[in-house]
Amino acid sequence: MKKIFLTVLSMALFSTTFVNAQEDDTNTTDFKKWQVRLRGVAVAPSESADIGIIGGDADISVSFIPEVDFTYFFTKNIAAELILGTTKHDVKTTGSDISAIGGPSSTDVDLGSVYLLPPTLTLQYHFYAGDVFKPYVGAGVNYTIFYSVDEGNTVRDVDYDNTFGYAFQAGFDLMLNDKFFINVDAKRLFLNTDVTVDASNLAEGLSIPADVDIDPWLVGFGVGMKF
Repeated sequence: MKKIFLTVLSMALFSTTFVNAQEDDTNTTDFKKWQVRLRGVAVAPSESADIGIIGGDADISVSFIPEVDFTYFFTKNIAAELILGTTKHDVKTTGSDISAIGGPSSTDVDLGSVYLLPPTLTLQYHFYAGDVFKPYVGAGVNYTIFYSVDEGNTVRDVDYDNTFGYAFQAGFDLMLNDKFFINVDAKRLFLNTDVTVDASNLAEGLSIPADVDIDPWLVGFGVGMKF
C-alpha cells in the first residue's frame, strides 16, 4: 500500500507540474474534455512463478477481448483515463514434480481457468503533432479482481488473491475529423498475486502455494469519439 500511495502522490505532483507548465491550455476552453474509445485488445501475459512443493513454472493463455475506456482532459495535454475490460485465461503449471504422489518428475498440471477484472486508471500526457497524429504516454495504477475460478479436473480448488498493480501505456490517435478518430494503444500491467492450490484430492492435506507474476501486455486497436 505504501508503494501505491507513493505512486498516486507522484502522479499528482506530475499533474500539478504539467498543469502549471500548460497554463495557457488550462485557461483555454475550446477543446473537447471527454472522449470514449472502444478497442479490440490482445492480452498476452508475460508470466513467471515461484511454486512451492512441486516446483515448475506457470503458463497463462493469451486472451482477446473488447475494451472500453473513458478519458477526461484537464487541459489540452493532460488527461486521466479509466480503462475497463475483463479477460478469461487458462492456467497450468509446467515442469512440475509430482513424483511424491506417484506422478512424473516433470509434467504440466492443469489449473483450469480464471477471469480477471483489472480496472486501470492512468494519467496521460498528450502531444500535438499536427491536426491528425496525436500520440500520448501514460502511467497509473490498477486493481485486479479474480473471479469465476474453474479449477479444472485435476485439483480440488484454486484461490487467487486480488491485488494492486502498476500500469504504463503509450499510443496514438489518428483524427478522422474533429470528433471521431482511430486509436492504437499498448499497455503493460505489472501484476503479482499469491495463489493457493488445494490438491487435497491428490494427497491428504496437500496445499500448494505459488507467487505468480502475470505482467500482461495489452495491445489494442479501435475507434473513439470526442465530446
